[in-house]
Amino acid sequence: MLEPFIEKLKYESFLSLETTPIHEPTFEPMIEKIAHFGLDKHVDGFSTTDNPLARLKYNALFGALKLQNRFNKPVIATMSMRDRNKLALQSDLLGANENDLRAILCLTGDPSSASDQPSLKGVFEGNSTLLMDIIQCFNAGMDYSGKPFKTQPHPIYPFAVCNAHSNTPRHLMKKIATKISHGAVGIISQPVYSVDNASMLLELLKEAKKELGKEDNEAQMILGFFPIVKLRTAQFLSAHVPGVNVPNFWMEKLARAKKISEEEEKKVGFELSLQTFHALKKVHPKIHMMSANNFELVADLLKA
Repeated sequence: MLEPFIEKLKYESFLSLETTPIHEPTFEPMIEKIAHFGLDKHVDGFSTTDNPLARLKYNALFGALKLQNRFNKPVIATMSMRDRNKLALQSDLLGANENDLRAILCLTGDPSSASDQPSLKGVFEGNSTLLMDIIQCFNAGMDYSGKPFKTQPHPIYPFAVCNAHSNTPRHLMKKIATKISHGAVGIISQPVYSVDNASMLLELLKEAKKELGKEDNEAQMILGFFPIVKLRTAQFLSAHVPGVNVPNFWMEKLARAKKISEEEEKKVGFELSLQTFHALKKVHPKIHMMSANNFELVADLLKA
């Protein structure tokens, strides 16, 4: 199941859908919403987030397993360095491996200070590259201490993230190069809202491979996209999410529409999102759809 997913990422169009597990002891509502809107028929696979903003959510690996079993499609499961030391990371990878959860999004994790859990302490034995190094060890048949496994683990495919925008593009290119050098097969960007932004990221990926002397490296850029239908969403993303640039004309059009009515605001936002989504697909048809679990909006966008 997973290998064709990775091959599709490398050589064809690709669309994945982010899910954010909720603060509940069940993942079923998420699955039922996806099934209700038929989104499993429109995407190549899913992802599950891992306690974003250090807020307690349903476990990302268990959520990924439930999605995979229900829809028979691959899932990129997020693992955060904030919450696990090297022992826990490796233990989770072993269990995930047997259950065919082998696409892992490696994150350092949001700071513990963002949490609503009292006195939360982050682990942070390393950043996301440490997890990618652990995965490389597993793929070589040994744990991170160098002790061989008697049974070779199934191949694990590490994914990484990058900002979509930077005032110092070379600095962003260096970060992309670091992810590639540690084995990332896919690099998911923060949300992108213009063809120029997408083209810049693709050029930085090319430069990173050239700097590493790995022009033939098959790591792929996956453009993040978060449809916007409200002015306040655009303002929040632009002001509070690092590495995201929502163009001014989006803000202006949404602001004018909002003065007319909430319905007009939604209509204008949807049209902007739809036009941008199609434009991005023409430039680079490898996209990771984010929506804060607004699956109805995603369904409308994909079916339009």
